[in-house]
Amino acid sequence: MALKTPEQYEESLRKMNFKVYLLGELVKNVVDHPIIRPSMNSVKMTYALAQDPQHEDLMTATSHLTGQKINRFCHLHQNTEDLIKKVKMQRLMGQKTGACFQRCVGMDAVNAVDSVTFEMDKKLGTQYHERFLKFLLMMQEEDLTVDGAMTDPKGDRNLSSGVRRHTRQGLSIPTGFLSCRRSR
Repeated sequence: MALKTPEQYEESLRKMNFKVYLLGELVKNVVDHPIIRPSMNSVKMTYALAQDPQHEDLMTATSHLTGQKINRFCHLHQNTEDLIKKVKMQRLMGQKTGACFQRCVGMDAVNAVDSVTFEMDKKLGTQYHERFLKFLLMMQEEDLTVDGAMTDPKGDRNLSSGVRRHTRQGLSIPTGFLSCRRSR
C-alpha cells in the first residue's frame, strides 16, 4: 500500500493500544474523544487529499527509492520543485483544515535525518544512513504519519514572565552529538 485512505488511517488508530491521559484522566477511546478528534481529523485530511485527483500533484510525489507514488509527507525533497510543492501543499492543508495537520515537523525531520546520517556515515564510517533508508522505505510503503514535537519551556506558567525564575532549561546529551540549551 503506497497511499493510505483516510478510513485506513482511522482504523489503524483504533487498532493501537494507546495509554493517554488528558487533563489528568485516562482516555478510554482516543479516536472519538471530543478534544483529540479535531486534531485526528486534520491528519486524516492529509490522506483524503492525497486520494483526490484534484490535489494529487501537490499531495503526492514519486519515491526516489521505489519509483512509486507516495504521500508527499513521506517524501525526501529532491529538487526546488519539491520544495515549492511542499509549501503549496501546506497552504492547501491550512485552507482545508484551519488547524495544524501534524505531519510537517515529521516531514522536515525526515529530510534532516537523511542529510545528517549520510554525513555521519561518511565521516565516522557508521551505517546510520542505511538503517534510516530502511525506515524511510517502510514509512513510504505504509504511508505512516511520522511526527515530531517542538517546545519552548518557560518555567512556571502560573507566573507572569517577569516574575518567573530563569533556570537552565533544555536537553543535554553527553555524547556530544546534540546539545540544546535555553538561550536568552
